[in-house]
Amino acid sequence: MKKLAVLFILAGLFFSYTATNVLSADYPKRPITMICPWGAGGGTDACSRIIATLLKKELGVPVNVVNRTGGSGAVGHTAMATAKPDGYTIGMPTVEITMMHWVGLTKITYKDITPIALVNADPAAINVRADSPWKTYKELEDYIRKNPGKLRDSGTGQGGIWHLAMAGWLKAIGLSPNAIKWIPSKGAAPALQDLMAGGIDMSTCSLPEAATLIEAGKVRPLAIMADERDPKFPDTPTLKELGIDWSCAAWRGIAAPKGTPKEITEILEKAVAKVHKSDDFIKFMKNRGYGIKWMDSKTFAQFLEKADKDNGEVMKAAGIIK
Repeated sequence: MKKLAVLFILAGLFFSYTATNVLSADYPKRPITMICPWGAGGGTDACSRIIATLLKKELGVPVNVVNRTGGSGAVGHTAMATAKPDGYTIGMPTVEITMMHWVGLTKITYKDITPIALVNADPAAINVRADSPWKTYKELEDYIRKNPGKLRDSGTGQGGIWHLAMAGWLKAIGLSPNAIKWIPSKGAAPALQDLMAGGIDMSTCSLPEAATLIEAGKVRPLAIMADERDPKFPDTPTLKELGIDWSCAAWRGIAAPKGTPKEITEILEKAVAKVHKSDDFIKFMKNRGYGIKWMDSKTFAQFLEKADKDNGEVMKAAGIIK
């Protein structure tokens, strides 16, 4: 009986091993869908499409981008999280997956996806008009401390990533997240137009979004909310250098639905890693001013957990949690 039991165990292990090898050897055998949770023509759409194009070369099958928009990112993130976990539907999650559930937009969280890799991050910056009275970050902070509630900031809607950037920064320097008035906008472009027109005093959008105005000498970045300086703007200090423990970025990654077999996600991770290192990807991202950042599946998973916790705390402090 003992010998029979051992035989059954060995047989089970054999069939499991065989099935795993067949699964990985047989994947992929048909086109893959990549869900982009934001609209055509935007930064996430552009990143999705270059990665999809290059993944086709690595995986040998078409990777088709499908834009699933709505609900401030909730529709697309829900679609990628609830798809069949067979490796034939993946997606490009963005920072909003660590924010949306806090404000009641969806019940979907980072726990509902299988992280594959982080591929991009564009840190927030503190941008003012070039003709503003603040020439340095210290001058701006001193003004805010002496005049709480007087300045106006914008870059996204209420509770969006650049609002979170501002609130977290103020909290980190010991001020109320409401020490600067947040003026909701439909994005960085209209906010920067408002900045030029004098409707707001600053914008905490990313450096790539403000790059054209910075290079034209119309906007001055006083600091970047990152651990390292941006190579394109080497004279802009980080908050970390200034002794402030706060970083914030809009980021993009690759993920699959929760429950996708490890053998499949490992194949995808290796393929995305090759794409990320390719000259075509690097050239594309640099030409558009997008930050290039890499985290493997394990590091990305840890990053998501921390980001979700940190963002929740800041949003609660700012009074934007429902």
